[in-house]
Amino acid sequence: MSITVLNPGLLTTVQDMGRVGYQQFGVSVSGVMDPRSAALANILAGNDMGEAVLECTMMGPKLRFDRACVIAITGGDLGPTLDGQPIPGYRALAVRAGQVLGFTAPKTGCRAFIAFSGGLDIPLAMGSRSTDLKAKLGGLQGRRLEKGDAIGFRSPVEALPRMADRALRPEFAPQPVYTLRAVLGPQDDAFTQDGLRTFLTGAYTVTPEFDRMGCRLSGPAIQHRQTADIISDGIAFGAVQVPSSGAPIIMLADRQTTGGYTKIANVITADFRILAQLKAGDKVRFAEVSVEEAQNILLARRAALNAIRSI
Repeated sequence: MSITVLNPGLLTTVQDMGRVGYQQFGVSVSGVMDPRSAALANILAGNDMGEAVLECTMMGPKLRFDRACVIAITGGDLGPTLDGQPIPGYRALAVRAGQVLGFTAPKTGCRAFIAFSGGLDIPLAMGSRSTDLKAKLGGLQGRRLEKGDAIGFRSPVEALPRMADRALRPEFAPQPVYTLRAVLGPQDDAFTQDGLRTFLTGAYTVTPEFDRMGCRLSGPAIQHRQTADIISDGIAFGAVQVPSSGAPIIMLADRQTTGGYTKIANVITADFRILAQLKAGDKVRFAEVSVEEAQNILLARRAALNAIRSI
């Protein structure tokens, strides 16, 4: 095997870009919470952008390398160390056999992503290596990492060309209030004008009810015209549901495939990198953008990723 789990951390799972195309059959997409950070880690490690990574939440794992490899760690700064010494994120690092990767404590954000050159030797399940914890599907036996687990590398690489140039500036920066851009709908007509105004002007706080399935916010109640219930329909990553309490819930990677609450808006894909790094107590506001604006922002982000990959 190539890595042995000495300590699994709080929640460490294998994730890629998700199990796309099966929601119609009731299978959740899952996948990384922060697709951009995972893609950057893979670029730095010399992989395809969609390669599976380890997603680490709050307290990262402790891993022993049984063979040499190049790794890259992006996303939130959870205090990575190698043999007890601090190491930088957003940089390709050559790790020797016998060395131990660990994490101290979160400094910024709450999720880090570890990419391994050559990819993890995890079987595909319905076209993805992502872990669906509720369905116990994919990843390592459909569960989080545990002490004693061993995972192999498919095609490990011990060094990459221009290693010194494989470095980027960390992207997530703490803010007093985080702005999440969102497209209104699909049920924005189910809310009063005051309700829409409240959503777009109110400040909300991330509650401890925050996992890979969803993020519940507290703050000013959003007023419905009549009822919060609808005939169940599909739910996208970033959908903002508003139940009868008026408190918004942002649906995330492990969301259910359908839901019966009104959805006032959807956080744009480009801002998932912020959404994934929020933690209990953080403050957020929503800003309205059009579908066209959201698409243009996403296209620009994808173009930037491709430019980084080609360097």
